[in-house]
Amino acid sequence: MSEEPGIDLSVHRRLAARFFNETWALLDKPDRSAEDDLRMIHQAHASRMHWEIAGSPRNRNVGEWQISRVYSVLGMKGPALYHAENSLRIAMENGLAPFLLGYSYEGLARAKAIAGDGAASEFLAKAEELLHQVDDPDDLALLKADLAAIWSTLGK
Repeated sequence: MSEEPGIDLSVHRRLAARFFNETWALLDKPDRSAEDDLRMIHQAHASRMHWEIAGSPRNRNVGEWQISRVYSVLGMKGPALYHAENSLRIAMENGLAPFLLGYSYEGLARAKAIAGDGAASEFLAKAEELLHQVDDPDDLALLKADLAAIWSTLGK
């Protein structure tokens, strides 16, 4: 997608980051209202749209993953799966780092888990295969924690 006339790419990048961060704030909010949930959906999509214009494959991958996470948290199976599959496709087509690919598998596992699909464990295993390739200790800890959380929902 090309830059929109009259809107500087730096504006798109700032808005993408802002909406991304505001989405996380709502994901972390313990007592979200129905209005918060709807705002969270819109912000995640807005962030991803701005990354489509001004971002890299990495940004688009993470944006799709975040949208999937939002829908998974809200128990919306179809959209969660759709965006998780997009995240994985972008990661694979662009040879993204093991951390990002691992999180794409994590998103797919999470979406499959809320759908009651037994294939969730298959995608968790694929993500775990990548753990030894994640160099950053903080990234590794985040991914391990999220994978463990999904395993616990599966009772394993």
